[in-house]
Amino acid sequence: MRWMVLTAVAPVAWGTNYFVTHEFLPADRPLYGAALRALPAGLVLLVVRRQRPRGAWWWRSAVLGLLNMSVFFVLVYAASQLLPTSVASTVMAVSPLTMLLIAWPLVSERPRPAHLAGAVIGLGGVCLMLLTGVAGVSVPGVLASAAAMLVSSFGYILAKRWSTGVDVLASTAWQLTAGGLVLLPVAAAVEGPPPELSTPTLLAFGYAALIATALAFVAWFTGLRHLPAGTVGLIGLLNPVTGVLLGIVLAGEVVTVQQLCGLALVIAGVVLGRPKHARRRGGSRASSRPVSDERPARASCPQER
Repeated sequence: MRWMVLTAVAPVAWGTNYFVTHEFLPADRPLYGAALRALPAGLVLLVVRRQRPRGAWWWRSAVLGLLNMSVFFVLVYAASQLLPTSVASTVMAVSPLTMLLIAWPLVSERPRPAHLAGAVIGLGGVCLMLLTGVAGVSVPGVLASAAAMLVSSFGYILAKRWSTGVDVLASTAWQLTAGGLVLLPVAAAVEGPPPELSTPTLLAFGYAALIATALAFVAWFTGLRHLPAGTVGLIGLLNPVTGVLLGIVLAGEVVTVQQLCGLALVIAGVVLGRPKHARRRGGSRASSRPVSDERPARASCPQER
């Protein structure tokens, strides 16, 4: 249970970041927005855990940084600016099914019926929340959010495959730093000089970098090391729940009975996808093991998100 609680920090932080990005960050600077989120977070983690990549991790960090940070952050930034907070976050909730399908061949984690059922129920909840006739839903925004979901799902499972025996703080720092370094020159070439940073904008970037990125990704990747990918993907459904609730409470977005039913289905999907041992009562040995319902990844197939 403690690994589930720790992992949940990530989607909750990401859900709040949709609101922060939409309300406080410049809408016309997605490349700089992504770079100023990734690079400071990576440098902070490098200060905390002073380790350099070794061997294959030089190119692995570049690949994962490109997928999980560079491309993903740009797409999420664009989606956050183009869509209402609730819609931007709920599109990403398709990721549990995507992660289940990708994890099967890459890390030999066969999806359990409970994971599949939880993903389908959660997806049903997402559909209820999306199909509400909310004004301002743009096709480019939905496409950006869907593309972010696909890119991140593949990148997370690839990181899970590669991360066995690698310190989670160090590997997260390498990915964030590599992603930020890739984005900076591209942002300068495409968007020109950096945006002016007022106090609210600077604080918003600080929150995005330290809480929604550094802390969130460490929690997420830690969860992927201790839980099946299917369970982690379902915990990610808390992202849209957070986004919808913030959109309602802070952004004044209207909630409907249909959306509330969708939220209930999403939460039911998360609960259903808990590892078997988390649903057992008693003190058996099996219930005390970190992950007893999934076949562990092979030693040659490291992990992370």
